[in-house]
Amino acid sequence: MPSRVESAEEQRERSNKMGKSRLFRIFLILGSLFMILLIIIYWDDVGATHFYLHTTISGPQSSRLPPGSRSTPRHKDGNDKGTSFLSDIDAFVNQFLESTSEPSQEVKDESTPGPPVNASKDAGKQEEKYVPKREWKIHLTPISAEKRQKQEDRKQLMHDLCSVNSTLDFPGKSRTFDDIPNKELDHLIVDDRHGIIYCYVPKVACTNWKRIMIVLSESLLLNGVPYQDPLDIPTEHIHNSSLHLTFNKFWKRYGKFSRHLMKIKLKKYTKFLFVRDPFVRLISAYRNKFEQVNEEFYRRFAVVMLKRYGNYSDPPASVVDAFTAGIRPSFSNFIQYLLDPQTEKEMPFNEHWRQVYRLCHPCQINYDFIGKLETLDEDAEHLLRILRVDNIIQFPPSNRNRTASSWERDWFANIPYESRRKLYKLYEADFK
Repeated sequence: MPSRVESAEEQRERSNKMGKSRLFRIFLILGSLFMILLIIIYWDDVGATHFYLHTTISGPQSSRLPPGSRSTPRHKDGNDKGTSFLSDIDAFVNQFLESTSEPSQEVKDESTPGPPVNASKDAGKQEEKYVPKREWKIHLTPISAEKRQKQEDRKQLMHDLCSVNSTLDFPGKSRTFDDIPNKELDHLIVDDRHGIIYCYVPKVACTNWKRIMIVLSESLLLNGVPYQDPLDIPTEHIHNSSLHLTFNKFWKRYGKFSRHLMKIKLKKYTKFLFVRDPFVRLISAYRNKFEQVNEEFYRRFAVVMLKRYGNYSDPPASVVDAFTAGIRPSFSNFIQYLLDPQTEKEMPFNEHWRQVYRLCHPCQINYDFIGKLETLDEDAEHLLRILRVDNIIQFPPSNRNRTASSWERDWFANIPYESRRKLYKLYEADFK
């Protein structure tokens, strides 16, 4: 009897072991299948993203708005449902780890591609089929040494002013990029398709550059097709923040990886900004926000200026009533508002008159291109050439209503010298 009991126990133990072994094998097989499926899906996403990031838009096509057309933003709050988090990271890491022996972007620009493979046959008959196309325009004219040198001089000046040896000091000069709060990175627009970062400065052609960025990033669709003509983009969409992926949205999108990705993109992407004479920019901001009917700016800023500096204890509640009564803050009131220490104690400067060094952080970001509004047309053409997109897009014509630098003397004629001196000190870093 004892031997039979032991035999039964051994059988049960052997059965248990076999069951566990069989269960382990089943789990191993299922796990392997799951991993294979995951790898297939993952690399499929990576391949699609890699193709997406390295494919430029095809030749220009008309996108004139038909009646009743509707524009559809592709992104909402900076999120594109079609792009996975992992594939985006992998794409940028791959780009970051690409061979460093590649020639620089501007060197690549000088190369001239040969005609299509079959172009050698019946060249005379086929020539008109590829030579006139705009996609070849990018390779036809090299960037002049003069333009290259102008950019080098501007970048060197920026570097010298940010150097610890520079006598010019201003808030935030010595901090690191990691010290900049996310909310102060909201002017850095990213285009992952073409590897571009644009820091927009209000009143420095930012409307047209935002148009360019919308077209390049394909973030706005018309009947399912991205816009290809910047001037076709409806005005109400241009400054829609949901259409622009900015650095301050990275934390919500990438979490703890956000700063790491920012640094990779800052290192690998082409970064640019445009600047302007600070006093002329202030004139432009005043003309646009306080000489035109703008309810938001009237309530937020004009009412304060009228009460503090315009001797209006009870100004009209709406901008329409104020304009009807001939009431608006003067340019002198605007300057008083900027110089008043109480202004920044209540809230930071609005972006339309906030200093460029506070918007774009030139001492923490090594910009590849610095344009000036005073030479906008020339600089825009040069930049699009560097970005290798001048074959697919052109910068819109300059605004005829642009505030001219020659107006500065007249606008500041009634501003006391001491106020002008203080105002210069407030924007000294931008002037430099």
